[in-house]
Amino acid sequence: MIKFLACLCCLAVPLTSGLAQEEPVLPDQDHFLIFLLIGQSNMAGRGKVEDQDRQAHPRVLTLSKDDAWIPAIDPIHFDKSKAGVGLGLTFGKTVAEALPGYHIGLVPCAVGGTSLTAWIDPNGKLLSEAYRRCKLAQGKGKLAGILWHQGESGPTAAVYPAMFTSFAEQLRKDLAGGKPVPLVIGTLSDGCPVAKTMNPMLLALAPTIPATSCVDTAGLAGDLHFTNTSLRQMGQRYAAAWLTLAKPEAATK
Repeated sequence: MIKFLACLCCLAVPLTSGLAQEEPVLPDQDHFLIFLLIGQSNMAGRGKVEDQDRQAHPRVLTLSKDDAWIPAIDPIHFDKSKAGVGLGLTFGKTVAEALPGYHIGLVPCAVGGTSLTAWIDPNGKLLSEAYRRCKLAQGKGKLAGILWHQGESGPTAAVYPAMFTSFAEQLRKDLAGGKPVPLVIGTLSDGCPVAKTMNPMLLALAPTIPATSCVDTAGLAGDLHFTNTSLRQMGQRYAAAWLTLAKPEAATK
């Protein structure tokens, strides 16, 4: 009997330890940089998840579907069952390595197949949910940047600039009191049917909006969706663009 009970105890240990997962210890608010990730499927990520994408960084967290801070591993988005590798995780890791005194908090809110028209709807679910989650995250950290990737569907290149400029202004007003929080956008995959008209527009649009940069994705592999390798490279480029915009020299001292 004693041996039987001992065996049961040994079996119970891994079960109970798996349930008792501790929440990450968060830094003080000034050292927890929050990034809002919005747009459609290439921001959400559709790349194949590999072992390297399951390796967490000790200072990169993500706000889960259940609004809990957890170590960030792909997929960080949960918009659809096919969510996979996106640019967000590599972005977070790259910024964390550049700023060793800071934690990075990713707030994934992108949803595949959504248009700019849907995002700018003040009464729509997309914006209201992004605002809710971002403001929840801001209770623990400070909003340091907004990452946007969209354009495969929705408004044409002729009307997109005016719509997005207004959208960017509204985002900053509602989430940052009008402060020019760095905003990074990106061009579409070369394989996307509308890339030839949308990409030149996106590259020309960014300099017209304060504290905004457009990542050029020319040459990165993909069709409508970027490959996992391309998305990791995009994460690095988005990080480089953000670091240039934010100029966080004080953070590295």
